[in-house]
Amino acid sequence: MTASPDPLVDPRHGRFTLVPASYVFLLRGPAPAAPGGPPAAGTQVLLQLRRGTGYMDEHWAAAAAGHVERGETAFDAARREAAEEIDVLDLDLRLELVLHRTRGDLPVDERVDFIFTARSWTGEPRVVEPEKCAELRWVPLDALDTLPGPVVPHEREALARLGGAEHYVPLGFA
Repeated sequence: MTASPDPLVDPRHGRFTLVPASYVFLLRGPAPAAPGGPPAAGTQVLLQLRRGTGYMDEHWAAAAAGHVERGETAFDAARREAAEEIDVLDLDLRLELVLHRTRGDLPVDERVDFIFTARSWTGEPRVVEPEKCAELRWVPLDALDTLPGPVVPHEREALARLGGAEHYVPLGFA
């Protein structure tokens, strides 16, 4: 009897498959008390209301996010997604943390998410893909519960950890 193949291993090369993505949270308001520290009271984050994507629709999420493409760094992906989705350029990106997520038995369920923040950029954020984003909204970080809908769970986890001591966060592992 032959064991069934592991769905998380790419049969072309026998290696485990992991999907990388970059997330960009634009922040505005008072600077942290210490460089790299937690956001100051009154800090706002720009979120988008997802719609028509087939994934976490009607949830609030990072203003810009997407998969890292072949040959692209996570920083390059963050900049590309911000330009494509909210029309901002020249972001001063800060890598805040890396989420390593698992939740199922398919390669698409094995993820590594690079969480970036930016406090300066060029351009005024706007909805570029209305078929995927119903709205952009500035929200106080300490008032996410006031949104008229949930925040994508792993993104809410990332927002709660901004400026923290942990820069690698495993989610969904036993």
